[in-house]
Amino acid sequence: RICYYEVKDLPLSLVTNYLHHQHHSSYHSLYPSQSIMTINRRIFTLLAFSALATFPLVCESKAALIPSAHKHVVLPRSTLLKKSFNNGEFKKNESSGVTTRGGGGGTVTVSSEIMNLVKAIVGVGVLSLSAGVAAFGDAPGAIIPAVTLIALMGTLAGYEFSIIGRICSYTDATSYRTAWEKTVGEASSWIPAFTVTFKTFLAVLAYSMVLADTFKSLLESVGLPVSRTKSLVTVTITTLLPLCLLKNLSSLAPFSLLGIMGMLFTCAAMTVRYFGGTYAAPDGKFLSDIPENFLPKFGDLGASAVLNPKAFILLCMLSTAYICHFNAPKFYIELENNTVARFNKVVFTSFGISTVIFCIATALGFLTFGSNSSGFVLSNYSTNDTLMKISRLAVAFALIFTYPLVFVGCREGVLDLFNVQKEKRTNALLDKITFCLLTLITLAAMKVKDLSFVLAFGGATLGNALIYIFPALMFRKAIKDMGEGASDALKAEVKFTNLLGILGIVFGCIGGYMALTTIN
Repeated sequence: RICYYEVKDLPLSLVTNYLHHQHHSSYHSLYPSQSIMTINRRIFTLLAFSALATFPLVCESKAALIPSAHKHVVLPRSTLLKKSFNNGEFKKNESSGVTTRGGGGGTVTVSSEIMNLVKAIVGVGVLSLSAGVAAFGDAPGAIIPAVTLIALMGTLAGYEFSIIGRICSYTDATSYRTAWEKTVGEASSWIPAFTVTFKTFLAVLAYSMVLADTFKSLLESVGLPVSRTKSLVTVTITTLLPLCLLKNLSSLAPFSLLGIMGMLFTCAAMTVRYFGGTYAAPDGKFLSDIPENFLPKFGDLGASAVLNPKAFILLCMLSTAYICHFNAPKFYIELENNTVARFNKVVFTSFGISTVIFCIATALGFLTFGSNSSGFVLSNYSTNDTLMKISRLAVAFALIFTYPLVFVGCREGVLDLFNVQKEKRTNALLDKITFCLLTLITLAAMKVKDLSFVLAFGGATLGNALIYIFPALMFRKAIKDMGEGASDALKAEVKFTNLLGILGIVFGCIGGYMALTTIN
């Protein structure tokens, strides 16, 4: 078949850059003194006035839309001649073996995308991972397999994040739910939607728990001892509720950067305290200020202890710590010139940086407090420690301004699940939902005090589904729909993602059971 182009409004580069590959050599031999642009204009003029603006392509029934600056040009997708559009040129996609859309996307540069993704990954979960190590080991040697697991899970999580982006490139999906709808089907799309909503609920719950513990410690450090419940209720009513009732949160977006800055400062502070020996037994400077259950405690369960089933608790906590996969379509769409190669560069750089931060924070926390590492490791440090007091304040400040951004995602997810149309989401309804959800979250935070349990159980049940199980199902169906157009490499990759999906189920079942049996 032949695709015909209406050259009147067609951008010059779209036509000439393609023609340049096939015809430039011959035209340059005819006009050796002419510039490339002159030759290209000769080609364009010839096509326009000769009605030869056609590209012979081996094609199939489906057509892909290649966006131009003026209008859409319809190009048929080929099963034999597999090409993608990138920077105004049609290039063979060797990596995927299928036709994909590239060269479009948003306006976010690679460097900005990396910073945003690291910010999305590195959250409060990093300060709970030392408790995951303490779940199976109590000797310093236990940190070796723990760091190995952190690196392994970070690599797999990054790979699955990339898979979701590739699914979007194959199907033009714009969200996690639409990616499911365009692959698995619309009838069951409520499953990932519910999972994402409940996962954001647990994220907000974790934020409330951290804020309760943090403000309790901060108030105690200035001579105002209060209970954890009073601390939580006070910060919820005076700060979180007004912020969550805001209808425009754009002014809060810049504060989300403080999250990663707070985590980096906290890691630096933990490094200073570990190597300074101020928490080392028996003569550490701040040991007398710490409750007995938070004092450093070490035993003889070292590297071999990773074979204990309780190690699955750490694995599931890592599923929560690395989770941001429901935002993968957003990152893919917003990336400037969003080819799969550029997206992969963003993904693996971001997950690599995040993994390093995770390893450092986990090692410092566990090597300082051993088996008594708490679910929120900053709780282990003395309330009279000025450096760690600043760390608590930095983390709390970051969480306060990040809280409503995550809360809105949870609220919108609830409204979507109940099929509340956009036009019916009045301010009055949003306020009611906000009061109800925030009350439910606060009550849950009063009852549940072990942050590591929330992260482990949430990772076992929801994190593993969003990271490993759902992407495997979507990728399998996307490749199946390609039929004979799918390469052998893609078919082999389906088997690998299926294996990861099965492992996600196994890890989830064992990790969930272990989390329930160790709840405080």
